[in-house]
Amino acid sequence: MSKLLEVKDLRVSFNTYNGEVQAVRGVNFELNKGETLAIVGESGSGKSVTTSALMGLLPKPQAMIKTGEILFEGQDIVKKSNKEMQKIRGKDISMVFQDPMSSLNPTMKVGNQIMEGLIKHQHMNRTDAKKKALELLDQVGIPHPDVRLHQYPHQFSGGMRQRVVIAIALACNPKILIADEPTTALDVTIQAQILELMKEIQRESDSAIVFITHDLGVVANVADRVAVMYAGKIIETGTVDDIFYNAKHPYTWGLLGSMPTPDSDDEELFAIPGSPPDMSNPPKGDAFAPRNKFALEIDTVMEPPMFKVSDTHYAATWLLHEDAPKIEPPDSVKKRMQGFARTRGDK
Repeated sequence: MSKLLEVKDLRVSFNTYNGEVQAVRGVNFELNKGETLAIVGESGSGKSVTTSALMGLLPKPQAMIKTGEILFEGQDIVKKSNKEMQKIRGKDISMVFQDPMSSLNPTMKVGNQIMEGLIKHQHMNRTDAKKKALELLDQVGIPHPDVRLHQYPHQFSGGMRQRVVIAIALACNPKILIADEPTTALDVTIQAQILELMKEIQRESDSAIVFITHDLGVVANVADRVAVMYAGKIIETGTVDDIFYNAKHPYTWGLLGSMPTPDSDDEELFAIPGSPPDMSNPPKGDAFAPRNKFALEIDTVMEPPMFKVSDTHYAATWLLHEDAPKIEPPDSVKKRMQGFARTRGDK
């Protein structure tokens, strides 16, 4: 597959009144043409900060990229000016945000908001841009696009507004679409429709998607590969099958254990104890150790490296060291893995 994006040792910090907050601490991943990479983790794990860095949208001067490269088609966009990034944003890399109402301009008709990118990046005249905007509204499943084109965001439901945001993001045929929890505020039925829409558009355009979420149930339906983030680091990465059927990090076990499956009952679900660490003073060793009932003594002293499980699967846990005790996932997590397998039609 053709590599579109490569992130190398990305470190992002925020300057606050309480000192430096290390939001992203050495993130590495790749994205290939036509694939979907899901980045999952609890709130505060660094998911959205990572994608904001990809878009060149980190708030300045509070945020800064301390080290690292973000190579888009071989060019390091970290080194690009804001003016240079404006040519990439919307055209080559687009983003669908979590809250469509805050993404849309309430004083502009949705048609003009879609046409804006077409006129700027595709250099279309208004007539052609309007025609394309109508096609996009129809493509994302909005009925009567000729009427809707002239309406304002408040005249749309939440699901329809999200479709408008997707239409804007797709207007210039981006090579990478970043979706930052795009279905969180939607009910289950609309959520399924939006996810199916994104998969259909990807099949047609062969674009790559970075999907940010805390919901592993969503990941099972949309992703090719998964990166699990905790405390600003990717602590496990692999294919969907690697993560759902053979997870190795206790944090990933916790995420899986907290997700319902069609054949599970409420009594089997559990929450990961404790809270994520204060990133203004990251803990020594493995950041997840204070919440990890399987933690080893070394976890409080030394940070684990990424251990290779297979050619596609890596995890940063000392449990994978050859001298570590052999610890299996809890039975409830094993049952959940089996449930996901049945849901996906695997045997």
